[in-house]
Amino acid sequence: MSSRRRTIVRLLAGIGAFALIAVPAVILLFRFVNPPYSSLMISSALAGRTLKHKWVSLENISPYLVRAVVTSEDARFCRHRGVDWGELEDAIERAGERGGGPRGASTIPMQTAKNLFLWQRRSYVRKAIEIPLAYVMSALWPKRRMLEIYLNIAEWGPGVFGIQAAARHHFRTTAARLSPRQSAQLAAALPNPHVRNAGRPGPKTRALARRMEKRVKRAAAPLDCIYPK
Repeated sequence: MSSRRRTIVRLLAGIGAFALIAVPAVILLFRFVNPPYSSLMISSALAGRTLKHKWVSLENISPYLVRAVVTSEDARFCRHRGVDWGELEDAIERAGERGGGPRGASTIPMQTAKNLFLWQRRSYVRKAIEIPLAYVMSALWPKRRMLEIYLNIAEWGPGVFGIQAAARHHFRTTAARLSPRQSAQLAAALPNPHVRNAGRPGPKTRALARRMEKRVKRAAAPLDCIYPK
């Protein structure tokens, strides 16, 4: 092996070793310190958008919103350890049938990993990185902390980050005062906030929100990990 090739190999090994140490350290830090920015926020700012963002504790977020989002995005949130393998395998199989990257089956930990650290374009590479990150985050963060970070860095409209900013932007209220209908509209818009407007929903988004509100009333998702009895 030439000296140049050895230098490159050593450099790559050093970068890999640094990542193995630094990434878990940053994740552990965020258990106690609120992330000031996310990769998604930085990407939005670089696109020229003015960011709206204000952190709010989980205690000051409406339980209606919490239940609507968990029911919509990750109904088994309290039961898995970061990845729902059954849903993920189905999503990969569907992607193989139609071509393109996998869609759906991203748990809340996986979505948090993507929004906090990674890029948005769908690919098997990104999904492969999301999975170990989701496991590390789930091991180092309690479920309540995971959900708090997720709700505070998710995008709820162009440049609108976090549920407090979303409540202000769409409904001129606070995260704590969101109603069941408002919560359902926000949950319905969350998968595609650049197209679906939670505050002024079109017919499809409104229909999704109505179905979501009915699902939440049936209490499909147990939330004992968030609101212990």
